[in-house]
Amino acid sequence: MSFVPFVSFASIVFQIAAVILALLVLRPHGQSRPNVVLVTLDTTRADRMGFLGSTRGLTPALDALARESVVFTRAFAQAPITPVSHATILTGLYPAAHHVTDFGMPLPATVPYAPAVLHEAGYRTAAFVGTLVLDPAAGLAPGFDRGFDRYDAGFRIKRPADDRYQTVERRGDEVMRRALTWIDRTPSPFFAWIHLYDPHEPYDPPGDLRGQFARAPYDGEIAAVDRVFGGLVAALRSSSRLDSTVLAVVADHGEALGDHGENTHGVFLYDETLHVPVLLRLPGTAGAGARITTRVRLVDVAPTLMQAASVAGPAPMQGESLLPLLKVRGEDRPVYAETDYPHRAFGWSPLASWRADRFLFVRAPRRELYDVVADPGATRNIAETRDRVAAAIDTELEQFIRRTSGAGGASSGPVDPAVAERLAALGYVSGGGSSPSFARGVDPKDRIDVANALQSAVLSVENGEFTRAIPLLERVTASEPNIQIAQLNLGVARARQRQYARAIAPLQKAIELQPDAMIAHYELGVAQYETGDLKNAAAQFEIVAMRMPKWTDARYSLGSVLARIDRVTDAVRELSAALDLDARHFRANLLLGRILTLRGQPQEAIPHLRVAADVQPLSAEAHQFLSDAYEKSGNAAEAAKERARAQALSARPQ
Repeated sequence: MSFVPFVSFASIVFQIAAVILALLVLRPHGQSRPNVVLVTLDTTRADRMGFLGSTRGLTPALDALARESVVFTRAFAQAPITPVSHATILTGLYPAAHHVTDFGMPLPATVPYAPAVLHEAGYRTAAFVGTLVLDPAAGLAPGFDRGFDRYDAGFRIKRPADDRYQTVERRGDEVMRRALTWIDRTPSPFFAWIHLYDPHEPYDPPGDLRGQFARAPYDGEIAAVDRVFGGLVAALRSSSRLDSTVLAVVADHGEALGDHGENTHGVFLYDETLHVPVLLRLPGTAGAGARITTRVRLVDVAPTLMQAASVAGPAPMQGESLLPLLKVRGEDRPVYAETDYPHRAFGWSPLASWRADRFLFVRAPRRELYDVVADPGATRNIAETRDRVAAAIDTELEQFIRRTSGAGGASSGPVDPAVAERLAALGYVSGGGSSPSFARGVDPKDRIDVANALQSAVLSVENGEFTRAIPLLERVTASEPNIQIAQLNLGVARARQRQYARAIAPLQKAIELQPDAMIAHYELGVAQYETGDLKNAAAQFEIVAMRMPKWTDARYSLGSVLARIDRVTDAVRELSAALDLDARHFRANLLLGRILTLRGQPQEAIPHLRVAADVQPLSAEAHQFLSDAYEKSGNAAEAAKERARAQALSARPQ
């Protein structure tokens, strides 16, 4: 189990020969370089794939392609979190080296990045992602668009009345439609990254599959993704491009589905969230039908794509190409994985794991060791009885961490509050603060029920299911009062139920735990306003407006409360600022127009009130205020028209 296994001269010769042979088969029909298509399946367990032994019948399209591909039966992710794992896939680096160890952490411009390398080599490049989590413009994956001619994202935060599939994610068929349109119009060679998010919670198969998979909606999502993937293969085949394309399919991580007590993913490092499907279809079906049982890693994907495209990979890449394994079945590669999510979200210890020989080792406050040959489900922790083995592997793990960590270490600042709000829209819990050393603090094994409850509650709040969320959040905050996102969501849920007085305490606690959480300040201001505490509400809104001056609703809310405490000049300033950001903001136009009318400036008021009436034509209040402004400006005819409209709207049944 040494960190660097002995490699004989003969082995090196065989591997070089394997590389040469592999490269020879990557040049069909005289084409200089193949196209490269990388499909990443979010949250996809290996045991749902027919080509990996599943009998559920969910993946006929993937199974058919697997027969033309090289299948890696024992591939493992380096993290159970989407941006962290995708950074590993696309850089060929471990998390500590590429620095993306959590949501919202930027991918540095200095690290090697396969899309950028391919672009510099003459490839046309595009990404089509299915989730807000991978949207650089939303601040959740900054730097991921480097090297792409086109990065198709454009997501936004979901509000309770919004359609999830028009805001925080896209169904796979829409992602694929966009990708195929681009591929059809793009000359070779091109690199396309297609990310399918569907299997991620909440599990919601398309309508025609919903009834069939009513009892297993996760499986329905897998079946839907397989169908979408089949469309890609059919399109490439019909355009005669399949045999000139390197097509790689990998999952970023799996899903626990209750195994080891975890409902979703992110906390633990067992096989259900780290064992992932990986298959590689090479041009001309080179290696078709090969099943590589050597243990490999997602960090190996980028070097593989570089070699398959005959593009020199940057020297800093830490993974190893998988192509030599087509000819020379090498030794199992040790697999490192980590998760900082338990600490970032809940304040517990982060975890790290090491797979080597027959063992899975997890570095935690109570360390874990599993003999995965005798105990493939990792159900019997033998760390105490095999103390020497555990200690030796722990030492090996420590050596690995030191050798692979990037210069300066990974960023460990708190999660941006705006990023936290976007994560909550996807059901993720987020927190802040720097990470402690591994194996210190609360052991996540002892608190997984809290994590499950909180993740479910956060998603419920974002879906507007407040009556379901509140009991879960009350339970979490009672047992873990210092989880900021739990206090925040409890306050928000109570406020949405008009329990404003009861919302104040958890919102104040959320601010105490994370003073720069502007969302908490804003929600506290709303709760205080609704309970009549206008002075303190104004103070909260002023904090938000100062720190986030481009938050339109915050500027409006501040203007609204200032108007009610006789700071009218300041109110006009804030309402005008809100309209500079959004000229058609209904409430800001309505209130500013009313204030100007009452201040004897009806001519200045009329344009604002006309916009308000145009934005919400069924608002009796907007038409009544506009009538008053017209009357005070001396336009009796228009005043009469608007008064009649207001009266008609007021008489309508509510």
